[in-house]
Amino acid sequence: MPRYALKVEYDGAPFAGWQRQADQASVQGAIEAALGRLEPGPHTIAAAGRTDAGVHATGQVAHCDLARDWDPFRLSEALNHHLRPLPVAITACARVGADWHARFTATGRRYLFRILTRHARPALEAGRVWHLRHALDLDAMRAGAAYLVGHHDFTTFRSSICQAKSPVKTLDTVRIEAVETPTGPEIHLHFAARSFLHNQVRSLTGTLERVGSGAWRPEDVRAALAARDRAACGPVAPARGLYLTGVRYPVDPFVD
Repeated sequence: MPRYALKVEYDGAPFAGWQRQADQASVQGAIEAALGRLEPGPHTIAAAGRTDAGVHATGQVAHCDLARDWDPFRLSEALNHHLRPLPVAITACARVGADWHARFTATGRRYLFRILTRHARPALEAGRVWHLRHALDLDAMRAGAAYLVGHHDFTTFRSSICQAKSPVKTLDTVRIEAVETPTGPEIHLHFAARSFLHNQVRSLTGTLERVGSGAWRPEDVRAALAARDRAACGPVAPARGLYLTGVRYPVDPFVD
């Protein structure tokens, strides 16, 4: 059976997350239903990351197996037709080998967290940013983030229901920048690693916000990391500001 890689963009607000749910809408369920309109099912697709309820994506990657030998562009167009009017779009499609796997072949993931810092509540970006009414000290946040980069035990910064076998991960990058947008000033936090623990990015973001607000010193991040205790974590940032922006592979399937 031919295997296809799909690059997926979605607004996570209407969904209970990526993973198929028996009684709730999910991104996986929406795409599998669209595949069922093209070929008899059942269809089961796999993704590079199982985003939580409310989390968005501009660069999620999944794969599917089909009986028919589809032209990749026509497959993406057909799927997008049947995904309407849901906020899910296939932005690229490529034929891949039978042993290629969206999750297990991946060598890295990138996430973006958007924080809007203005007094007025967001109207256009509601549900897509974490809205704060106060400014943040970027230099302090960067100093705190420096303690997180590298190979560490991230027990403090993972969900109590995380199913990963080990809390030890290597965080390759935490980059924090100020961005002027049409709707106001935003702080963007960029995270890159081979893989992440459940709620790790939101936990790190919530802790760094405490530093930027002045409630924590940058050195408190180091102490929280060393504690290896979930109770030492700062507040967990809301899902609505988080985006899966890209997945890295040894060979990019979407580049000819």
